[in-house]
Amino acid sequence: MDRSRGRTRDVYDRIADHFASTREYAWPEVESFLDGRSGSLGLDVGCGNGRHAQQLAECCERVVGVDASRGLLAAARERAIDRGYDDRLALAQGDASRLPVATDEFDLAVYVATLHHLPDRESRVRSLDELARVLAPGGVGLVSAWSTAHDRFEDADADDETGFDTFVDWTLPGGETVERFYHVYAPAEFETDLEASALGVETAFVSSGNCYSVVTFERKTS
Repeated sequence: MDRSRGRTRDVYDRIADHFASTREYAWPEVESFLDGRSGSLGLDVGCGNGRHAQQLAECCERVVGVDASRGLLAAARERAIDRGYDDRLALAQGDASRLPVATDEFDLAVYVATLHHLPDRESRVRSLDELARVLAPGGVGLVSAWSTAHDRFEDADADDETGFDTFVDWTLPGGETVERFYHVYAPAEFETDLEASALGVETAFVSSGNCYSVVTFERKTS
């Protein structure tokens, strides 16, 4: 097992309860993306506590949430039960670069705040290829990652072309800090990785310190 992947999984298992308690609401960009869309099957890659899976459940008949952390999957299940959509949600532990779901299945997908946790460019592009693999013909997805445009990184040695790797602390109740790996994307670099993948790119933009792209089923050769 890749030790970097295992470390990220272990970190999120360790902070799962506290992290989930701070992630109540869907991102506005996800709400805007899903507004007016519908489908039979939706996918949330890196589903965390399920806040975006809940949004997908409002516009899809069934939803699958995938996350590396068993602790966060437990939080997502609890949320779904509490809010009455657990009968339409399936959860699976898995890696974004090796999605444990079938090909050509999903009409809608969100892959937000997860791409930046993968440890190298090869695995990040492979995860985008995986998203292309699982989208149904006509399917559409939203991808996001932290950007160098974020206020947190205004003093970092970065530009529009080149991102960087870093660790960002999560502070638990009581003051203990836990490091989380991030690859912070430069906007142009984000677009380059999307273009290198099998996805079609409908649009790319920066919002609230994150790179975003609306992507489509294309299955071009990467």
